[in-house]
Amino acid sequence: MLGRLCTFVAALVDTATMGVGTAQAQDRADEPTKRVYNSMQFAHPSSPDAFCTIGAVGTDDYGRKIAVSAGHCAGGADYVDREIHENTLPVYDRQDFAFGPIGYMRYFKSAEGSMTGHETKDYMIIELVPEVTLSSQGPYLKQNGMVKVPGGTVSPNAPKPALDNERLLGAGLFNNNELVVSGQLGVWYGRITNNSRGVYQSHAPHKAGDSGGPAIWHVPGSEYPSEANGGQAEGPWAGITKARILGVPPYVYTSSANILADLRARDAADSANIYGGGFEVTTNP
Repeated sequence: MLGRLCTFVAALVDTATMGVGTAQAQDRADEPTKRVYNSMQFAHPSSPDAFCTIGAVGTDDYGRKIAVSAGHCAGGADYVDREIHENTLPVYDRQDFAFGPIGYMRYFKSAEGSMTGHETKDYMIIELVPEVTLSSQGPYLKQNGMVKVPGGTVSPNAPKPALDNERLLGAGLFNNNELVVSGQLGVWYGRITNNSRGVYQSHAPHKAGDSGGPAIWHVPGSEYPSEANGGQAEGPWAGITKARILGVPPYVYTSSANILADLRARDAADSANIYGGGFEVTTNP
């Protein structure tokens, strides 16, 4: 499994009322803002080796700063599949606990099948604190927008009529769509070999802790990451790291289409309370 789920969640819940980072937050006004970007690892100070990864950052329709990761990185019957208005599940930059929380978990969906590739709504929404600065540039990947597939197969989570960013990249023998991913292994790319209801299977690898990390679509004709360009790649956000399964290849990713479609469906049902509704990847450098 990815993300060392139980340890991570236990650390968050057990220390939610400790006030870690409160003093730091009071002093932030005089400090440079902290940059938050795709591929940033997040954890809790009490359990730094139980971590997951941010897949994309941007804003929602309500002006909130938002990060997206994997839903199976959280858990607990008291929080699953509801808007979490309380600041009870803080998120910290794993490389900079001294800053204090960079945000708080506001929603996650993780149900049976989330680690086997069957759950289509395995995602988490984090509301970032106002003091952070959003950046489209991660260590290797620059996200320059959202994948839009006019006329493509519609995500199973999409309300009607579906938007272009709620349609899925094609897969299989007659498609050459590729994902470029970033995590602890560096940067890799691979063709999408299967698309199961918006869960992409690809040769692009990942490892434990990369859950929720970024995947972009390799735009045909664009530069591949290579030693010559420092492993850099640029493209629209296509999804997040999900799991390893029993299959060839074993690496699966939740499509951005599935996440955006579910956010829009939930926002339409209760627009006053939905964090992440209308999410757009940041254009900040």
